[in-house]
Amino acid sequence: MAAVEKRSVTIRGHRTSFSLEQPFYDDLVTIAAQRSISLAALVADIDETRTRDANLSSALRLYVLAWAKRGGKSP
Repeated sequence: MAAVEKRSVTIRGHRTSFSLEQPFYDDLVTIAAQRSISLAALVADIDETRTRDANLSSALRLYVLAWAKRGGKSP
């Protein structure tokens, strides 16, 4: 199993961090590239739509899972 790595990104003018395994991070980078946006913009989009009872790292994992279930296609 891949180790969890902590990463930081600036969204809406403030730094925030999330912890993900490398495969999830790699898929987020791929999704951002598919959408022609920065990783920070993708994280901000996911952050805006997540429920407030879910932490950002979990929301990112669930987003990648949904993307994978759609066959690697963004909504």
